[in-house]
Amino acid sequence: MSGGAGFDSATLISAGYALTSEELQQAGVQASDDVAQYALRLGDDALILAQNMLWWVSRAPELEEDIALGNIALDLIGHARVLLTFAGSAWDKTEDDLAYFREEEEFRCLHLVQFPGHDFGEMVARQLIYSHYAFEQWKRLEQSADETIAAIAAKASKELDYHVDHAEEWTQRLGLGTEESNRRLQAALEYFWPYVDELFQNDELIETLGPIAVRPSELREAVMPRITEAIEQAGLKVPDVKQAVTGGRRGEHREALGPLLAEMQVLARKHPGVTW
Repeated sequence: MSGGAGFDSATLISAGYALTSEELQQAGVQASDDVAQYALRLGDDALILAQNMLWWVSRAPELEEDIALGNIALDLIGHARVLLTFAGSAWDKTEDDLAYFREEEEFRCLHLVQFPGHDFGEMVARQLIYSHYAFEQWKRLEQSADETIAAIAAKASKELDYHVDHAEEWTQRLGLGTEESNRRLQAALEYFWPYVDELFQNDELIETLGPIAVRPSELREAVMPRITEAIEQAGLKVPDVKQAVTGGRRGEHREALGPLLAEMQVLARKHPGVTW
C-alpha cells in the first residue's frame, strides 16, 4: 500500500482523478519496492509504445490521423509520466531518471510494444491487440488495493476506451477495404501474434502483490474474444502461429529496443540536467 501526507482516495476523487506526475510529487506519495516494480513495468509499456507511435506524426495517411495518433501517444506518455514518478518515489528517482538514464536491460516492457511498426497495418494490428489488453487491465486496476494505482487506472481506462475504438475503426477500414489493405493487415497480425501470450503471463511479482495488481492470466478470457471478434468482423483470420520466447518483464528484450532507447535518451545523456 502506498500513502502520504494529505493523499488518500477521497483527495483523488475530489480531484476528479486528474492525477499528474506533478500532483503525485506534491502529494509526497511513496511506493513500496514491490509496488514500484509493478508501476515501472506498466509505465515502460506506455513509454515505449508512445515512442513508436510518435514516429507516425507527419507520416500518417491523412492529416486527421496525424492528430489522432499524436493524441494517443500523448495519452500514453501521460500514463508513463505518472507511473514512472510513482515508481521513482521508492528509489528517490525522478521520471526523467527512469526514462533516460536506465540501460536497456533495466526496462520491463512487453515485447509487443518494442517493434517499430513502420507499416500502417502494423501500427493498427498492434493497437488492436494492445489497446484491448490495456483497457481491460486498467479497468480492473480501478479496484486495486493501492489507492494510487487505482487513481491512475481511473484516468487511463477512460483514455484507453478511445484507443480501442480507434483501433477497431481502422481494423474495419483496412480489413474491409481493398485486397491490398486486407493482405497487409493480415500480415501485420501474423507479425505481432507471436507476442500475445506474454501479455497474459503471471510471475512472482504479481503473486506477491495480490489485490494490488491484476493477474494477467485472468485477462485472457475477457480480452481475446474481443480481439477475435474485431478481426473476424473485418474479414480477417485469427493467426495460428507459434508463440515467441519472450522475457520483457525480466529485462530480456528484442533487438529493436536498443536503437529506440538510444534515440530517446541521447539528448538527456548528452546534456544531463539541462532545462529549457
